Amino acid sequence: MEYKDYYQIIDVPRDATQDDIKRAYRKLARKYHPDVSKEPEAETRFKEIGEAYEVLKDPEKRAAYDRLGTRWQSGQEFHPPPGWDQGYEFHGGGFSQAASQFSSFFESLFGGNQQNRRYRDQDLNLRGEDSHAKILIALEDSFQGGVRSLTLQHTERGPDGRPLIKERTLNVRIPKGIQQGQHIRLAGQGSPGAGGGKAGDLYLEIVFKPHSLFKVEDKDIFLELPVAPWEAALGASIPVPTPAGTVDLKIPAGSRSGQKLRLKERGIPASTPGDLYVVLQIVLPAADTEQARSLYREMEQKLAFNPRAKMGS
Repeated sequence: MEYKDYYQIIDVPRDATQDDIKRAYRKLARKYHPDVSKEPEAETRFKEIGEAYEVLKDPEKRAAYDRLGTRWQSGQEFHPPPGWDQGYEFHGGGFSQAASQFSSFFESLFGGNQQNRRYRDQDLNLRGEDSHAKILIALEDSFQGGVRSLTLQHTERGPDGRPLIKERTLNVRIPKGIQQGQHIRLAGQGSPGAGGGKAGDLYLEIVFKPHSLFKVEDKDIFLELPVAPWEAALGASIPVPTPAGTVDLKIPAGSRSGQKLRLKERGIPASTPGDLYVVLQIVLPAADTEQARSLYREMEQKLAFNPRAKMGS
């Protein structure tokens, strides 16, 4: 996916005011409007200019885009950095068209965070816009539940029209058993209403922090467990970590590397809990001493073992 430098497309510096951006957009839109322009590829340029303006005219989307930094170059392969938008509030301020009509670059950044809604400035007694943010929680929080203090960033328009990033801290109750991708609704914590209207709501999308041991798929949890060759061959009882504490796991004799052992209902807690799958990974001892090398030579001589027997001659 190609990175798009929206400031370069509209031909303004990164510190341009909102008025500067508006003037530059209007000038280019007139020049490349496909109904009147005779410029080469006018329709393509017109769409690019419209997409860039869609982001830069909005203080929230502009501030979020600026968080990507300046190290990216136009035309290079781009993938959004993991968690680039987590802990950042987006409001339902509306696109002039569906996000899917813009480039894949735009869709990857804003397609899942914004709602395609517009309101008239003259509306009175209007309910405030809902806000949306992704938050990172530990996997263990889903097992325990409880209240967590979370800091979110949002934007406010500064005196010069540039977006200013502000922070606010909220105490949020994390329900036990919440899954990745689910939302927590905080009533009245969105944008203020107009003309005395009620404030909108804040929707927090749950994202689990990367874990050093576990991977999560829906309600199921996966753990790669290193085992010694003799534990796999002869069987063993091994203490295994889970998000809720350590349990003893029986390794059947003759186990294979990659084999999955299921711990029923040890996954995400729910009315129907998920499972925890232990994936065995047989780890060979290093042959880094003369004694270890001697043992390997003895196995080579005494064990009738050919790992490639099924490959034929």
